[in-house]
Amino acid sequence: MPETPPPAAVLFDMDGTLVDTEHLWWQTAAEVADELHHALTDADAPEVLGRAIEHTAAHLHRVSGTTLSEAELADRLGDSFADKVAAETVPRPGALALLAELRDARVPTALVSASPRRVVDMVLGTIGRDWFAVTLAAEDTPRTKPAPDPYLAAASLLGLDPAVCVAVEDTPTGVASAAAAGCAVLAVPSTGTAIPNGSRVTLLDSLEHADLDLLGRLTAAPGV
Repeated sequence: MPETPPPAAVLFDMDGTLVDTEHLWWQTAAEVADELHHALTDADAPEVLGRAIEHTAAHLHRVSGTTLSEAELADRLGDSFADKVAAETVPRPGALALLAELRDARVPTALVSASPRRVVDMVLGTIGRDWFAVTLAAEDTPRTKPAPDPYLAAASLLGLDPAVCVAVEDTPTGVASAAAAGCAVLAVPSTGTAIPNGSRVTLLDSLEHADLDLLGRLTAAPGV
């Protein structure tokens, strides 16, 4: 059998996908929520996991009834999350090995994050900037995830149709963003939150089981 051609590019989410920081974001939101006398539960997860800081700030403002402004809450969330990331950034299992395989095969990669640029740059300072041809943070598009804008922008900067790219995500919010942009999606959940099924969404339990052949097969699916 002939080898499956590789994807034109692979577009990676950051928190919970490449680095084990999604739990730090939940911890940050939980601490701020506790200060507002609101205990985070699974019901809050869609408004926290994979979401931009401003979205979670607006949610906490709404559910707590605090007199603090959304901007003040966003500042608290951003500062606390940045401090946690600076103290603890650990690559997810298989992440660096997959990046190395893509680099060796000359497949371009992009980092597509809903985190602010200062957090993205902290992570890049730990795992290395040279893995990626393009990096996008929350400030770099008019709308961030779950809107398709970040993935559309990444594909455009690479000069590619999103349909020939694979996005790698870990949350329903990120999967929705990538799927809406037209990417094939490899979903590797980092939390217990269920990932919605889709015609071009493939679930995997760890990046340790992802390789160039699998990624190529995702964009070689019928109708692509």
